[in-house]
Amino acid sequence: MKKDIEIPQVKNVTLAVVREKSILNQDEWKVYLINNNPFPIENTLVASTGYGEKEGEQQRTSTLRHFLETVPANSTTMVEPIDSKLFHLNNEYWVSYYVGNQIYDRRYVFVPETICEENLTFIKELEMEGVLHS
Repeated sequence: MKKDIEIPQVKNVTLAVVREKSILNQDEWKVYLINNNPFPIENTLVASTGYGEKEGEQQRTSTLRHFLETVPANSTTMVEPIDSKLFHLNNEYWVSYYVGNQIYDRRYVFVPETICEENLTFIKELEMEGVLHS
């Protein structure tokens, strides 16, 4: 029965969108996975997609899938670059990973216009400014 299925809660794993300067001193935005657990997460898969509307017209991006293999304990890894032209969309990331034989997954959504200058905070794990998903 559904009530008998244990769905483990994801803890200490989150995403951040950070702004970095390119070699040409231009802003580049990148999505990072942050593992703040004292253990690695294995077989990590991140699926990303954007959806929403602009000027009354529905828009959707392609779905991208990234296999990150192992993300070490207390570490970060870059998932993908993201174009700032997509910030008006819902930017959704499904993260799935294993700890031992147990699978964990969680959906993270950066809602429209939340990735912006006003929401930047210092992210100590990355030592950069960005928008941290809560």
